[in-house]
Amino acid sequence: MKYTRKDAKAYSRQHMKGIWAAALTPFTADHAIDEDAVRRNYDHWIEDLKIDGFFVAGKQGEFFSMSLDERKRSFELAVEACAGRAQTIMSCSDQNMDVVIELAQHAQKIGADYIVVHAPILHFFKEQDETLLNYYRTIAEKVDIGIALWSHPDSGYLMSPELCNKLADIENVVAIKYSVPRPMYIELERLAGDKILVSTASEDEWLDNIIDLKWQLYLCSSPPYLIQTKNDLRMREYTDLAFAGKFEEARRIRDSLEPVRKALKGTRPAEKPHSHQKYWQELLGQTGGTVRTPLLELTDAEKKVTHEAFENCGLKP
Repeated sequence: MKYTRKDAKAYSRQHMKGIWAAALTPFTADHAIDEDAVRRNYDHWIEDLKIDGFFVAGKQGEFFSMSLDERKRSFELAVEACAGRAQTIMSCSDQNMDVVIELAQHAQKIGADYIVVHAPILHFFKEQDETLLNYYRTIAEKVDIGIALWSHPDSGYLMSPELCNKLADIENVVAIKYSVPRPMYIELERLAGDKILVSTASEDEWLDNIIDLKWQLYLCSSPPYLIQTKNDLRMREYTDLAFAGKFEEARRIRDSLEPVRKALKGTRPAEKPHSHQKYWQELLGQTGGTVRTPLLELTDAEKKVTHEAFENCGLKP
């Protein structure tokens, strides 16, 4: 590790910055991880798209379909690809605590920068704050690596700003991906912004959060590599302009991406986010590959609609 446990918060404040993307995992036709494609995608994302960090083997990456060994291998591929060029945060989320800890320890061992663990599904619970405090404290005791919390509706509840503020007191908790309504993450920023880096996955809100909340970190979803190309780096451009205090120019460029956002979101079937985004990757010249069962592939008709929207959205190939 590049920092000690006691320095985790300070290190993340200094280094955990910019645009981070949640990586999709390309699978071959027989559903193996396409390691060559993984490397090509990272090279493009880092060298051409100037992405600062990567969220590895999360929901976008279909971690729920992978074996423990495959998840570890995804971590290793990311560390190898990003070495000296970009940072990594490894998703160790799982319903089984032993799996979470094993993945966390593996991430630390191989040189990942951080880990992220989403709030677990808790059956039969009406109140869960003390359980979640125990959950994250237990994980934090087993590793020194910086930990990002992650709260989202898929858990069946949202962690409150007050609970997250308590969790922020854990020595090696450094950040949170807070997939909640804006008033909730604004309140958490007020309560704990001096202790952890607060972020959310909405690219639509990213510029406003730089301006209004002085955020330094987009953590993170797939837009950084789906709404940009080597010749069209508008997300990178408006981000850098905002960091430099040039807000009006940043807004103009941010707003110019609205046709791209509408094309991407408007053609995405509700049950097929992974296969849709992977097909969009293919249209961009990246490798998307297949999805794993039980996820659904796009139909030819859905591909046709998506292709037409892509061609007309104004994204420069």
